[in-house]
Amino acid sequence: MSYTSTPVDMQELGEKIQQSSAFIEDIYTELNKVIVGQRYMIDRLLVGLLADGHVLLEGVPGLAKTLTVSSLATVINTKFQRLQFTPDLLPADLIGTLIYNQKEAEFTVKKGPIFSNIILADEINRSPAKVQSALLEAMQELQVTIGETTYPLDEPFLVLATQNPVEQEGTYPLPEAQVDRFMMKINIDYPTESEELEIMRRMAKTGKKEELKPVITTEKVLKARKVVDQIYIDEKVEQYIIDLVFATRNPEKYGLDDLSELINFGASPRASINLNLAARAHAFMEHRAYVTPEDVRTIAMDVLRHRIIPTFEAEAEEVTSEDLIDRVMSSVQVP
Repeated sequence: MSYTSTPVDMQELGEKIQQSSAFIEDIYTELNKVIVGQRYMIDRLLVGLLADGHVLLEGVPGLAKTLTVSSLATVINTKFQRLQFTPDLLPADLIGTLIYNQKEAEFTVKKGPIFSNIILADEINRSPAKVQSALLEAMQELQVTIGETTYPLDEPFLVLATQNPVEQEGTYPLPEAQVDRFMMKINIDYPTESEELEIMRRMAKTGKKEELKPVITTEKVLKARKVVDQIYIDEKVEQYIIDLVFATRNPEKYGLDDLSELINFGASPRASINLNLAARAHAFMEHRAYVTPEDVRTIAMDVLRHRIIPTFEAEAEEVTSEDLIDRVMSSVQVP
């Protein structure tokens, strides 16, 4: 679909965006009752939810990843499952299995926890490849096969997976091709000093914690996704996305000759698609009917950081994928 070839009534679309995106502030207000700071993580989870994209979260334990995801599920009033990935987990523990009923002399299906709306895959890199593949297939196909029958997954279906960057012993790192299926990879950092003081004051109590209430429904989320699809993106902004992605594959074309020795593999075509989707979701959250280059720049690091593979030379020089993306973004001309 070409966004410039279709006449767009920007005023009408703008009014629709204002109405349909009003719930974003309601979500922030409700989540702030139990979560201090972490606005960046909440923003990116909402982008994933609106753009129908899965998110990989990386951060040390204790940064409220699980609390944030479970709280988000509560305020959306949707089904939530937390799956603790362990080395002895089996694919059947995730997707379900066939159980033989002796009385009826037939097999019955027992569906697994993946039949939910929001899945928190905790420490995904602690499980073997077969379990990771079962989850990632469900993410890609939005369906699960048990026996000879295929079952569609409910919408919205969002996988939020966590990785611990510190403990690497006993882990099974996700292959690059599988990591590429996540729309975004976000790095969760420690709270600021003032935020941690507030966290301590709130949480260092043995009494009953604040309870959240739902502010929107899954139906409203699905309607919002349809509105996100209508957000206008100009050809110049589309070309800017393509330039950013292609600069990671052919850096010399963009005056980045020295990066050729530092980038082993550039971003895949999924990067272009996801950058477009995520930028539109970000514009929606800003209550705008159009995408600006700043929307693209705001979200680009999270969409690209896990899709660029540095060379051994880059690793030897301690150059990270983030460093490479910074170079690309500072060199590619902004429209």
